Amino acid sequence: GEYPDFEPGHYTFLGDYVPWGGGDGMEHRNSTVVAAPVSLRMPGMVADVLDTVSHEFFHAWNVERIRPKTLEPFNFEEANISGELWLAEGFTQYSGTLIMGRTGLATRDETAAGLARDAVSLINSPGRQMAPFTDAARAVDKTNFATTFTSYYTYGAAVALALDLSLRDRSNGKLSLDDYMRAMWRVHGKPGGSQPGIVAQPYTLADARARLAEVSGDRAFADEFFDKYVEGRDVADYARLLLRAGYVLRKRSPGAAWLGPVADGNGTINNLTAWGSPAFEAGLDQGDVIIDVEGKPMAPGVLQAALKARKPGDRLTVTYKRRGGATGTATIVLKEDPSLELVSVESTGGTLTADQKAFRDGWLGSRIKK
Repeated sequence: GEYPDFEPGHYTFLGDYVPWGGGDGMEHRNSTVVAAPVSLRMPGMVADVLDTVSHEFFHAWNVERIRPKTLEPFNFEEANISGELWLAEGFTQYSGTLIMGRTGLATRDETAAGLARDAVSLINSPGRQMAPFTDAARAVDKTNFATTFTSYYTYGAAVALALDLSLRDRSNGKLSLDDYMRAMWRVHGKPGGSQPGIVAQPYTLADARARLAEVSGDRAFADEFFDKYVEGRDVADYARLLLRAGYVLRKRSPGAAWLGPVADGNGTINNLTAWGSPAFEAGLDQGDVIIDVEGKPMAPGVLQAALKARKPGDRLTVTYKRRGGATGTATIVLKEDPSLELVSVESTGGTLTADQKAFRDGWLGSRIKK
């Protein structure tokens, strides 16, 4: 509803769009530095870099002023350990993407797909069951990082989507994540501090929970949401929530046999086998090389052909070579490919209802006056 009180009276964007620019953004109270190894003269590049710009600018409210107590004050000699970065970064990630749609820099379908991407990633992430949040800056366990960790950007953006759609769903469009962030701003950000850079009312996890109870008018809802999706391991019913906006969350390859992300062609398993995947359960591991599939020597297309001829629940026998030269045989019980995709109701041949259209307009409608 308003801009922060920028100390110099304005906000500055420092854009380093040069070949050696790397690719990052760093927020400050009154400015941001964004960098990318691109030229703004490249077709379509302006919209691409503005996604980062919108994210970093949202930080002028969220983090620079609406700040978790664990980051206040900053420790410039040791890292501040914070358990609220799912809100500080994840909600900013979500809002940055939403802003791209509201300004007309992305279509509604592009915006919906972008907002749902982190939720789709989280649903099938093995790290959701066991992981602390991380930015990958300092991995605690580099060996198993891919299967035991999840980013607080990803987790938080998925939580933001669940909260935004849940508030809209419960109130029939009268409440949204905007109302929640305005409440966080009113209580924790706007009061300011004794001097620039000091936050007088930093929030705790309990504060974030209390603001949701106030906005929703339902303490039980707030407690259940935080218990399940913030402090718990559950994921929201995204399929139902997204369908309210006329989007279908569905299996990308229904009925297709799947064994996990294993390289076809040379048969090398380049990454950790995904926790719970058929390859994982059969004992295959990173570094193993599949040398034959059902007696057929491994070659490009052999593995895919074998999968195509089978269905979930079927068995597939492979011979593999382990590092050091030892060979073994594994019988893999195939599962259905869990990969998900988001598509509009219209693209499936369905008809968008008046309720779905109104919900989608409220969620993804542009705020630009024609």
